[in-house]
Amino acid sequence: MSRYLKFNGINKAFEWLWQTLRHKLLMCLSIVVVVTFFFSLTVHSIVAKTVSSTPHPKVILISLDGATPDFVEQYLKKGVLSRRQGLGLLKREGVYAERNITCSASLTAACHIAIGTGSTAARNDINSNTFHLVASPFTSNISGFGAPIGGYSTFGPAASLQPTAEPVWVGLQQNGKKVVAATFPGADGVDVRVPGLANSPIIQPANRRTVSYTVPFGAFAGVGASGFSLTAANFSAASSQIVSQLNNARRFSYSPIQQAALNDRFTVGGISYDIQVAALDTSNDRKTNYDTLVFFDAQIGIPAGPFSLPATGPAYIKAGDRRSSLFYLSGSSNQAGTAFYVSNLAPDLNIVRIARYSANAIPQNPAAQTSVNDILSNVGFWVPQSDFRIPERLSPGFTTFPDRELEAIYEDQVKLFVDYQTRLALRAINQNPNADLVMVYIEQPDGSEHQFLLTDSRQPSDPKNPSSIGAGQDQAKVNRYRSYLETAYRAADNAVERIMNAVGTNRQGQPNSNIIVVSDHGFSAFHTEVNLNNYLRSRGFDLTRVHAVTSGPAANIYINLQGREPNGVVTRAEYVTLQQQIITALRELVDTNPNYVLRRQKKAVFDQIYPRPLPTNLNDPSFGLGTSEFVGQDTGDVFAIMGEGYNFDGRQTPAVTRLGDADNSVFSVPNFYGAHGYDPKIPNLSAIFYAAGPDIKRRGNIGTIHNIDIAPTINSLLGVPSAPTVQGKALKIRK
Repeated sequence: MSRYLKFNGINKAFEWLWQTLRHKLLMCLSIVVVVTFFFSLTVHSIVAKTVSSTPHPKVILISLDGATPDFVEQYLKKGVLSRRQGLGLLKREGVYAERNITCSASLTAACHIAIGTGSTAARNDINSNTFHLVASPFTSNISGFGAPIGGYSTFGPAASLQPTAEPVWVGLQQNGKKVVAATFPGADGVDVRVPGLANSPIIQPANRRTVSYTVPFGAFAGVGASGFSLTAANFSAASSQIVSQLNNARRFSYSPIQQAALNDRFTVGGISYDIQVAALDTSNDRKTNYDTLVFFDAQIGIPAGPFSLPATGPAYIKAGDRRSSLFYLSGSSNQAGTAFYVSNLAPDLNIVRIARYSANAIPQNPAAQTSVNDILSNVGFWVPQSDFRIPERLSPGFTTFPDRELEAIYEDQVKLFVDYQTRLALRAINQNPNADLVMVYIEQPDGSEHQFLLTDSRQPSDPKNPSSIGAGQDQAKVNRYRSYLETAYRAADNAVERIMNAVGTNRQGQPNSNIIVVSDHGFSAFHTEVNLNNYLRSRGFDLTRVHAVTSGPAANIYINLQGREPNGVVTRAEYVTLQQQIITALRELVDTNPNYVLRRQKKAVFDQIYPRPLPTNLNDPSFGLGTSEFVGQDTGDVFAIMGEGYNFDGRQTPAVTRLGDADNSVFSVPNFYGAHGYDPKIPNLSAIFYAAGPDIKRRGNIGTIHNIDIAPTINSLLGVPSAPTVQGKALKIRK
């Protein structure tokens, strides 16, 4: 047999063996593939089942204060906001409103209560951020955030047996649903009483303002922000005790530790504090190069830790961090805290500029205390929110700070506070995964729009300089302010995204909870501050008989009526005359300054004026309590809203006269830029509406809606009938 034949025979044998093995191998592989396929399906179905069965709230309502559809859409187009997350994802996977007409006046407290009750401000009796209860003494006012929702009985006064509006959570809880409120206005666990009235009875009990997990919005703890400017002369060698404490805390310095007193002494929650600062050089470069500041209370010193929330220990800040450090006010009865920010730290300590933020705390309302304690222990104390008093140099110590440092401080507060509110909301969701409704409030972009909406040529870029309008505007500042608005919208959008991530999405990208994102109002730029009480005084009104309570561009003007206010002095016949005189005076307030009235000789300042309806008979028991579409029980006897461009807020001390005016008694240059509270039908004042989730159709643009439609839509999604007081209509967005 030739070598070829021999090899060929062996080759045939191997070929037979290979074909046999190959056949068996393919069979085995097929079995493996099939088994793997079915196993993967099984695993996937298990995973899918696990995901779908993971508890998550049925509906999450998120309010982004002041967000406007035009800004959101502009930022989505420009890429400032991503189309793949937050609002962009909701728009892609669900529905959105081109316009969302909010309440009148378009103010935060009023419009959130409108959202939460499905009823107008006149019906739910929360007409403004601040107003007067007619059962109060004439000069006593109440915050719209803590006023009785749906009114009260003026006879007594007493809680109303038939409120004119009902928060959505009342009906849901009566139908066995679980509701969570993370700082949502109106859900605060407060017993409401009449301000200024001695021994006032409860006119709305806490149980109507409390849900399964209630966290009220934080409160000022009594100490405002302060700025501090130090030089090397303020520092001296640190005490041996401080050096030892820093060593124990494993905080070391390559240059001698320096120490200074801020002369910042204050009392919060019954405890006195004396803030000190130590300077450390943490860079081992053989140079004196101080780069870290440590803030501590002189009596407590610098404990090493570890610390359990809400405690934080000393505040450590390294140069260039561009972020603040929290500082819990240990021992304060209200469990308050603050934070420190270093806007400038020279290595030789020759220039040191520091901001100590205001002290804040979560209200200790008994009905909500369990939830508050959970937040304090797991999220921390109520952190400082964006504080307009700092960039406007109203708080002490900031006079010499450069603009950009003040702006950086404000930007830090925006990020700090939105992060805190988001973490608070995530904790609330984590603790209540089976909730039927979670209501979340996020303060931005409202604060930044108030501060930075420098978009009108009639607005002064320097509030102290009336000529800095038009061609005199600082364009670099205009551009910076534009970027700060973008930052605020990104922060708010990221809050939405983090909440959506917490509940997850399905295969199609829809959130596993029905997510509804709204705002309470939009925003408009303004150029002129108006002092209404000065104007009324100039028209001869006695301010002990007539008093204006203003919020933004909206005014409630009250008449001190006998038999209504406890200290009323105006007779019913006088009331009729006074009311008409007020209306006439408001109609006659015009602006004729050509620097502000474009292409017109004069402009009426007030856009809308609504008098309280009067009965034909002066002896009618309802005299002074009449209501209408725009006037509720505690609305002013004249309710008025100014046109865009004008605002009752923003007056400077001393007042700054507008360019071209003779005086500043009524009109003046304001010290900030954005306002809301105008006619809600104005496009700029439109609120947002975006929604997506397992029970919501993917329909895209649903046109124009109203904020009072939100509550009945939530009820529809949860299968609960709306209260008879609801005026809105459920949106047709269900699958």
